[in-house]
Amino acid sequence: GKALWTVSEELRGSMNADDFRDHILSFLFLRYLSGNYEKHARDLLGGEYPGPDAPLALGQTPLQYWYEKNPQDVATFETEMNNRVHYVIKPEYLWSHIAEMARTQDGELLNTLQQAFKHIEEDSFRNTFRGLFSEVNLASDKLGKEYRTKNEMLCIIISKINEGIADFSTDADSLGDAYEYLIAQFAAGSGKKAGEFYTPQAISTILARIVVLDSQDPTRGPRQYMRRVLDFACGSGSLLLNVLRQMKDSKGIGTLYGQELNITTYNLARMNMLLHGVKDDAFKIFHGNTLTNEWTDIFNPNDLKKIEFDAIVANPPFSLKWNPREELAQDPRFGNYGLAPKKAADMAFLLHGFHYLRDNGTMAIILPHGVLFRGGVEERIRRKLIDDGHIDAVIGLPPKLFFSTGIPVCILVLKK
Repeated sequence: GKALWTVSEELRGSMNADDFRDHILSFLFLRYLSGNYEKHARDLLGGEYPGPDAPLALGQTPLQYWYEKNPQDVATFETEMNNRVHYVIKPEYLWSHIAEMARTQDGELLNTLQQAFKHIEEDSFRNTFRGLFSEVNLASDKLGKEYRTKNEMLCIIISKINEGIADFSTDADSLGDAYEYLIAQFAAGSGKKAGEFYTPQAISTILARIVVLDSQDPTRGPRQYMRRVLDFACGSGSLLLNVLRQMKDSKGIGTLYGQELNITTYNLARMNMLLHGVKDDAFKIFHGNTLTNEWTDIFNPNDLKKIEFDAIVANPPFSLKWNPREELAQDPRFGNYGLAPKKAADMAFLLHGFHYLRDNGTMAIILPHGVLFRGGVEERIRRKLIDDGHIDAVIGLPPKLFFSTGIPVCILVLKK
């Protein structure tokens, strides 16, 4: 991670930090998918996989050579790869080939990379990842005024990144850790905006450890299995991944669910899941507004069929201003409690999550300290939650823990 951060410091140049973040994280993601794919291809093909003595053409990768020599076996090979790793990448779009094009300053690098991103978004996975690279604009003037200068800039960036990660193994842990490290570093440099996508690791771990415990008797330790876990303001997905990490010695988690309003961060979360080895059918990340409940496939408006979660974690935006429509007062999520005030949606986020918590589930949410003592409707919501016995714990945290704000925060733990 540190080696990559050094590279990004060297290369940033004319690009702002957000644009550069999206580029470098996307390239890291391509490197992970490619390395994992080639490792499994080597296992699958065994002695057939071209070795160091194979007569490769200049710039050709072993898998490209195998495809060329065995066209009749390609379909069977890809079907088996799909079964093993849940995706397929054509050899010309693998990182090893892209990096070789960059090293030899191939004039077609930019075009090939654009095709590779489109291929991964639309063809690689059984579940399409449409728009996964939508924030990475390879045609941007920030890379150069004309195609040739853009292509040259990409050659430099990719060669440098390739040097920075040359010693990385292809396993999900090391590249996943590098990805999270870079997200943390970019968050540190982006001040207030960092809150959109980053929960400091130490706080994330506290929430994750709380929700995995047996909800009725925490002294029994972590639960053996959780069917569903939700983060309804999931940022880059690190909180969900932390919950998964805390369950590593058990049977794990059926499906991770995340919702995120910011498109860039939504894409970071989808990449982050795959980068940490979470299979495409073991998570669902949705781009949309939590407060207006836009994820209708999961949160069915017919409340009799509502989905429920074993654990819910969240670090929603603090004291977000919102403008609830009148009919939201009848929404089953808020009806028994009241609508959070327009100046601060904190309680609306809390009630959204709590509504979908299973009877024996646990929810842990980070909120500003103000929710503990503000008056008006927030006081009434707080009073009802306490009277009904739903507040399991309040954990006060000191100020200056977040990049995005200096205010003190608290963790509320809720159970039904």
